[in-house]
Amino acid sequence: MDLQNQQRIKDAAEKFGAENVVVILGSSDAEGAEIYAETVAAGDPTYAGPLAGVSLGLPVYHVFDPAIKEEADPAVWEEQIGMMEMVLDTEALAEAVRKMREEHSKVTL
Repeated sequence: MDLQNQQRIKDAAEKFGAENVVVILGSSDAEGAEIYAETVAAGDPTYAGPLAGVSLGLPVYHVFDPAIKEEADPAVWEEQIGMMEMVLDTEALAEAVRKMREEHSKVTL
């Protein structure tokens, strides 16, 4: 996760409160999704960005998590995400983020 996005997430959590912020990732590879999830929940594991050593405990989900898909308008989902759902390993992506959420997030949906 780039430094600008880390700062945006940190600013949002500070402004609105961590209990009022949900991070939804769209990474196309499970390893990257897991690292991004860890970054927003437990802090930047590379200790390079604004979230280095900052455990926000934010709830983090992958867009393919069933809880997120249930909330989406089916027509918009199909138009915006449907194609990617057919070509990516959606279960692995959602699982990678779920593990980090369960381990580090203080709040869930």
